[in-house]
Amino acid sequence: MNRRTFMATSVAALATPALAQPSIQPQYSTRNARWQAAYDKALAVLAANVQLVPRYSGPVLIEGADYAGIWMECGPHEALVYRKFRPDVARNAHMTFFELQRMDGQLPCNNKVTETGFGQIQMVVPIAATAWELAQATGDEALLHSAYTACSAWDSWLLKYRNTRGTGLTEGFCTYDTGHDNSPRWTGIPPQCPNKDAKRYPEGFALPRLCPDLSATTYGARLALGEMARALGKGTEADLWAESADKIRRVILERLYVAEDAAFFDLDANDQFVRVRSDILSRVCGEHVVDQALFDELWARQIHNPQAFWTNYPMPSVALDDPQFVRPLPKNSWGGPSQALTALRAPRWMEHYGRAVEFSFMMTRWCEALAADMTFRQQLNPQTGAVMAEDLPNYSPAALVMMDFTWRLAGVVEARDTLHWNVRPGHAAAEEARFDLPTDAGAIATMAYDGKGAALTLAGKPLGRIEGMARLVTTKVGAPQALLGISEKTEKITLRLIGRPTRKLTIKPNERIAL
Repeated sequence: MNRRTFMATSVAALATPALAQPSIQPQYSTRNARWQAAYDKALAVLAANVQLVPRYSGPVLIEGADYAGIWMECGPHEALVYRKFRPDVARNAHMTFFELQRMDGQLPCNNKVTETGFGQIQMVVPIAATAWELAQATGDEALLHSAYTACSAWDSWLLKYRNTRGTGLTEGFCTYDTGHDNSPRWTGIPPQCPNKDAKRYPEGFALPRLCPDLSATTYGARLALGEMARALGKGTEADLWAESADKIRRVILERLYVAEDAAFFDLDANDQFVRVRSDILSRVCGEHVVDQALFDELWARQIHNPQAFWTNYPMPSVALDDPQFVRPLPKNSWGGPSQALTALRAPRWMEHYGRAVEFSFMMTRWCEALAADMTFRQQLNPQTGAVMAEDLPNYSPAALVMMDFTWRLAGVVEARDTLHWNVRPGHAAAEEARFDLPTDAGAIATMAYDGKGAALTLAGKPLGRIEGMARLVTTKVGAPQALLGISEKTEKITLRLIGRPTRKLTIKPNERIAL
């Protein structure tokens, strides 16, 4: 996307440094009282967690529960998911980090009520990627410039201070670098860098480590920086970012993937793998480091293996059959429980690799567990779905899972260039349900259910009706593009689109039919 395309296809650039709360927010209603109560409670939790934090002037979505602040590994992504309700909060979640960036390029790992942290790098979803997505969706050229400048400097800082072994990979110095509290991956390693200085690592622990997930975050950031550069008319810089992204991707695959285990592992300073099968896997997939062929191998042997990651309530933070899975399950543990953050990040990779049906199962299980408990805590028992009562309630990622998954299961979702109409009659979330989504272009996309299917409307004009379970993919103005199978079984679909003959189709799980 070049600069002309960016400006032509985006909403008009913002006139003020922060967007106001929109006059029209997404609306959802259903006859299913339990689902409605859980959805409404999730929105209440999120609204209460929009707060002012010291050292930045605008409100942000804090993590909630035990965490009074915003963390770079997750806060910008969470606010992006919430942007249809509070676009100002989404922007502030990024600008907080950009404005608190140090002169040498280091971004803060967090901004808490107590302090702004620089004692670890703590990154997962690249802030460059979420800033780029937000800038495109809102036409915010000022954010685009700020993000490009800040994230370019951050990449330079990482190369200077987190590439001590000269491999080009991003190195881990402490437990909090990956946000893996209480994980066997980091057993015995101090939580923070010495003196809260992320340029330094503790001596005597076979550090630094070459980390697949940190390197994947750098890879994803460079892809986003390349797209930002092209949108800003910096073609030469865009090509350099693409080259550097491809380079780090190749090294991740060459040095940190172990084929015999179908897993990615840290490589310590003694060139020994740290063999803990953990959610490193989903984080690497989250940045699309692996191609489809390798993903299919990971899927068969690890991700979709019920003895490993495809538990009753996917996905545990450590494989269920890994000897280092932590039992009994403790508070705030990335050593076994299924984490709300991992669930919230799943749309970034499961759809990309063609697993919409299986993702539907995961979404339903998570929403059922959250609705059964209603406290919105951090983690689930991956086998029973029990919410871990040791954690405090009102955790933003859990509330976002309930909200976001409701729309992805049975509502309309706006993607970069398309609208996804997820028609799922018979699902609890779809029981006499109505979804009204304000699009970035200012139209309202509506789905209204009855017992057999849903009627679809865009900007007050009927698009048609779908009977049976499937996803209709349209352009932003409603032109049909494809039908996707989202049911675990083969479905018979009746497609009644305005201006086209009625069609009766049969669609298999995960099948895509061009329209």
